[in-house]
Amino acid sequence: MSNGDLLLIDPLELQFPFELKKQISCSMQLTNKSDDYVAFKVKTTNPKKYCVRPNTGVVVPHSACDVIVTMQAQKEAPPDMQCRDKFLLQSVVVRPGITPKDITPEMFNKESGNQVDECKLKVTYVPPQPPSPVREGSEEGSSPRASVSDNGTVNQTPEFNFMSKAFSESHESASEVKAMISKLTQEKQNAIQQNKKLHQELELLKRQGNRSHGGIPFKYVIIIGLIGILLGYLFKRT
Repeated sequence: MSNGDLLLIDPLELQFPFELKKQISCSMQLTNKSDDYVAFKVKTTNPKKYCVRPNTGVVVPHSACDVIVTMQAQKEAPPDMQCRDKFLLQSVVVRPGITPKDITPEMFNKESGNQVDECKLKVTYVPPQPPSPVREGSEEGSSPRASVSDNGTVNQTPEFNFMSKAFSESHESASEVKAMISKLTQEKQNAIQQNKKLHQELELLKRQGNRSHGGIPFKYVIIIGLIGILLGYLFKRT
């Protein structure tokens, strides 16, 4: 901060985080701690490159004013990131009640006998900071991962443990379903074989009954009925 005769200027060096093809702005604050009205004017050695808002104004007693300096988008970076541009802030005491519209260039003319306070400001380009590294698994939407500690052990996050548990449970459920399907398939095949065997025995009994000119014994009919009920129950399960 500059302790000038009329205005305190903060900062004395305009710093721009330089990026190609991008407008960049920085600000400075002008503080009037006196009992006088102070008019100011901002000049630069490269007016086509910078836009100053406001470039003129009045700072009333015991108040402050912010000035925004915007650098136009640059197509090329300067050698060694050095900037030779400079700014000049002029300030002068004016009559009370004056407004920015009343400011004229003659107010800052020393040859007219005006007491003009001047302060030079430097321009510095600051290289852009690289993005900070983001820890794996901290970004939204990223999958949780296990981290490795200094001693080589694996530190599993709660999200990682939950996913591992869910995968394990899902794998166990799939194994149980697969085993049940295999068991039911085997039972179905056994039932089909039993049914085929019963049909063969039934045909044999029929042939024997035809030879003896008699019907099928009643006990065989009961046995065949019970076996049919059992087969129906097994087919319903499958």
